[in-house]
Amino acid sequence: MRYPLFLDLASQRVVVIGAGRVATRKIRTLLAADAVVTVVSPNAGAITRRLARTKRIRWVRRRYRRGDLRDARLVIAATDDLVVNTLVSAEAKRRNLLVNCIAPPSAGNFIVPSQVRRGGITLAVSTGGTSPAFAKRLRRDLERFLGHEYPQLLREMGAARRARKT
Repeated sequence: MRYPLFLDLASQRVVVIGAGRVATRKIRTLLAADAVVTVVSPNAGAITRRLARTKRIRWVRRRYRRGDLRDARLVIAATDDLVVNTLVSAEAKRRNLLVNCIAPPSAGNFIVPSQVRRGGITLAVSTGGTSPAFAKRLRRDLERFLGHEYPQLLREMGAARRARKT
């Protein structure tokens, strides 16, 4: 059983080891959460290169080395090398850091759920790692259910709550 949690990463240092397709998706969501992202990878795709060029992320152009996780709050191990991911996860755990490992997922200490976002509403779906494909299907079903009127309703409810507090 996992403990669901929404984590505030604003201004927190997050280290992503790897810069492939999955890492890029993680980088984008971390930036949306206002995290300070450092990417360690000898190679990177166009998106990661652009983010580095525009100073949205720091890109360290080399393979992972022990010590790269110093001062991190959270770590993502997202290379296509299981040995590297396992080493990253082990260092993160020694440092008492939160670490999400793409493969093998069991090497990390948290997983990222499939998410639906509409305005200020976030719905998260997890199967605990049993079937990410099923979680994705449930997410798609929830996207259809969660109409575009809900964010407006949320704004109105927030305004009413603020008015009551004053």
